Amino acid sequence: MTTTDDRPTATPTAPASAPASAPVPSGVASRLAEVVAPLFGGTLPVRLRAWDGSLAGPADAPTVVLRDPAALRRLVRHPGELGLAQAYVTGELDVEGDLLDGFRRVWALARERGAGALSPATLAAVAPRAVRTALELGVVGLPPEPPVSQARLRGRLHTKARDRSAIEHHYNLSNEFYSLILDPHMAYSCGYWTSTDPGYTVEDAQRDKLDLVCRKLGIEPGGRHLDIGCGWGSLSLHAAEHYGARVVGVTISSEQKAFIDARIRERGLADRVEIRLQDYREVPDGPFDTVSSIEMGEHVGKENYPTFTAQIHRLLRPGGRALIQQMSRTTRPGGGPFIEAFIAPDMHMRPVGETVDLFERAGLEVRDVHALREHYVWTVNAWYDTFEANWDRVVEMVGEEVGRVWRLYLVGGALAFEEGRMGVDQILAVKPARDGRSGMPPVRAW
Repeated sequence: MTTTDDRPTATPTAPASAPASAPVPSGVASRLAEVVAPLFGGTLPVRLRAWDGSLAGPADAPTVVLRDPAALRRLVRHPGELGLAQAYVTGELDVEGDLLDGFRRVWALARERGAGALSPATLAAVAPRAVRTALELGVVGLPPEPPVSQARLRGRLHTKARDRSAIEHHYNLSNEFYSLILDPHMAYSCGYWTSTDPGYTVEDAQRDKLDLVCRKLGIEPGGRHLDIGCGWGSLSLHAAEHYGARVVGVTISSEQKAFIDARIRERGLADRVEIRLQDYREVPDGPFDTVSSIEMGEHVGKENYPTFTAQIHRLLRPGGRALIQQMSRTTRPGGGPFIEAFIAPDMHMRPVGETVDLFERAGLEVRDVHALREHYVWTVNAWYDTFEANWDRVVEMVGEEVGRVWRLYLVGGALAFEEGRMGVDQILAVKPARDGRSGMPPVRAW
């Protein structure tokens, strides 16, 4: 990801004069409110301030600030999530007050007015009026260039080279950057919150998640474990250090491998942990007693997922267990326009039932599906608090535009899990022996 300090920035400019035949607007904010309010039953969920100083909307609501007419050109070109995200990360559009509260108000009103209030079809229906208003305000022109922070991947979807580029876009920002968000484990996945005690932290929740995974897998001293998409090594190191496993972790992020290798040396685990810069499709040396993949399956892609599940089946010994922790979406499968454009290109989420079906088709027997949706709300909220506390360092390190990308990502993610538009589940499966034996305990120890 390019994060240079000399990136192009939007320069607010006064809109061009309206055509002589067009009515003189009483205020930009009022004109825009006329377009947006019908989406919410005639009531704006936020207060709107435009570049001419005009205001519209309820005084007690979070204020959306349109600093630059370029924001409208983005919205005309990309109505909805992508256009709004582009305008926000460039600073052409801003939010005063609590960003999360503003998002909550919008979605609450969308639910009140019907599930289709913010659907692509509804947005398309108001697009002609939006274009007409933009013409009357004299702000129509060529759309601005995409933000510097937006991904620009090339090549056929989910080839090894393109997957490597997608992962590098997301994970190679720098290990230090992620340390400004994550807990000391550097666990970039949903925690498992086992206490409501005020002194219980996200670090505790991540430790409890790592223990939960190891217990479900039945990891034993000397057992051979494969960690697919090992991230910054939280599970690989935990399984070796606390459960005595012999671990192979694979990642296609060079930044992550360098980080884990340093921790292996610090903890004296070189005889138990091997981290490879390797695609999951290239792992040759099964069988493994256990396999894990913690929130990596979303990056595999829709078409390649059967390859992913078949590889897990091939690499497991008979009676071996696999645990997949993965995010899901019941509506609008995929990653979503903002996430795919700025955070995780080519990401694909599906309903959890479809993922279970894909594992069964690969010959794996699914034994447990453990939903953790609320746990992700608590996890992301903790990350967001850490991120905001480190905001000045974030901007110094990656620039304000990338910082705004991540602020939007964390706030949007927390709300998506809170309102049930996204979920996350642990799927535990076993590769039965030829005679059908699973080796699973008759009573769960978790």
